[in-house]
Amino acid sequence: MPLRQWLKSTNYAIEGILHGAKTQKHLRYHFFSAAIVLFSSYILGVSRSEFIIISLAVILVLSAELLNSAVEAIVDLVSPEYSEKARVAKDIAAGAVLITAFGAAVLGYIVLFPYVRSVFDKGIQITKHSREETSLIAVILVLILVIITKTYFGKGQPLRGGMPSGHSALAFSVWVSITYTTESFLVSLLCFILAVSVAQSRVAIKVHSPWEVIAGALMGSLLTFALFRFFS
Repeated sequence: MPLRQWLKSTNYAIEGILHGAKTQKHLRYHFFSAAIVLFSSYILGVSRSEFIIISLAVILVLSAELLNSAVEAIVDLVSPEYSEKARVAKDIAAGAVLITAFGAAVLGYIVLFPYVRSVFDKGIQITKHSREETSLIAVILVLILVIITKTYFGKGQPLRGGMPSGHSALAFSVWVSITYTTESFLVSLLCFILAVSVAQSRVAIKVHSPWEVIAGALMGSLLTFALFRFFS
């Protein structure tokens, strides 16, 4: 079925991201940096257009690093022995990452410098955000944290198995976001039941162990709760 094929293709794509993060330390650094930059941008209160610019810069750096890893893998496959042309290919790919990272750093400096200077002049003032904006950053940070954690434990696939359960993390993150957004006990209860059902289904089909599901649920709900308390 088209949906099943799409999920399978998505699983392969995310598995590629995880493999890159497991084998390439620079990619792991970029993921950490992405989380820090996005979180800092929310704290400093950059405008929506500026946040879009920063997000695009982050996406370009991560994409360039992934493409560089793919080029290195292909070169090693085609030319297992030392080759000057293979070295040049790897250097050019690494150069593309360097240019992208440098450009992202310049954009980050241009956008964030006025806000950072304001911190030194007036002190740290945490910008408050709407519940919808907080829900968005919560999903992004939960996804990044799931990728980093799965990379650390090195088990399972992104959508099947491994510590923690990404489905549970996202389901419980959405539950907390909806609870804060609607402020309705009934809606919150229904969403909680759905989140528990998602988590239970991962154990029922033997994709995750109970501990992996619990870890994912705690990760998603606690991080989202902290963000709402922080930004609301």
